[in-house]
Amino acid sequence: MYDIVLLFLAGLLAGSMNALAGGGSFVSLPALISVGVPSVAANATSTLALFPGGLASSWVYRDGVQSVCGINVPAIAIVTVSGGVAGSVLLLLTPSRIFDGLLPWLLLVATMMLAAGPRLSVKLRTQAHPNALAFATVQFFLGLYGGYFGGAVGLMMLAAWSVLGGGEIKSLNPTRMVMVTAANAVAVVVFVLAGAIVWQQCISMTFGAVIGGWIGAHVGRRLPSPVVRMLTLAVALLTTAVFFSRAYL
Repeated sequence: MYDIVLLFLAGLLAGSMNALAGGGSFVSLPALISVGVPSVAANATSTLALFPGGLASSWVYRDGVQSVCGINVPAIAIVTVSGGVAGSVLLLLTPSRIFDGLLPWLLLVATMMLAAGPRLSVKLRTQAHPNALAFATVQFFLGLYGGYFGGAVGLMMLAAWSVLGGGEIKSLNPTRMVMVTAANAVAVVVFVLAGAIVWQQCISMTFGAVIGGWIGAHVGRRLPSPVVRMLTLAVALLTTAVFFSRAYL
């Protein structure tokens, strides 16, 4: 009974975090590991458990989905899904400990990009002029990361898009939510076909994530842009600190 309640609450918080700023797997994954699920299976199970919550959030955000950096939504989705397939297959073929060592540094870079995004985006628009190929390359690897692990992939998308001149975080949030859900969708299919899901632990977390995703998306739509930005940065800093301590302490 304790495990069921713990996983439900973890799903509730993770779903809300994903809807607001991303990083929900930093709650769901440790919760699954704490009840005895092996790390790779916990990663796959976490992806499936949070997926319905992502769908709920994407539905709430559907009216705000828009092109990013001049790239239309279907094109972004195709690149993201391609990366998601590659990443999910890679997870099943390689040990995660190698990526765990790189993850804190990737999160640190993403947090710095997110914090400096508005200033950097002005320079890029006036000097670098990012093109479709550069955007597609970045987005493919974000999709790959989302399929492989997914922790804070929403934060990374917001950081990358902000640096590339995509606009304010709040305006990017609906498209970010949809693309994260797209990458997770293909990863879920791969994980289910591979038999990597621990179903008993997944169910209670899924219920919590759906409720949390719906609540978080509604809250996110009503919060002012500066508040969303501060919350996003707070989550980024927290998750970066958690993974540095996990890797080195």
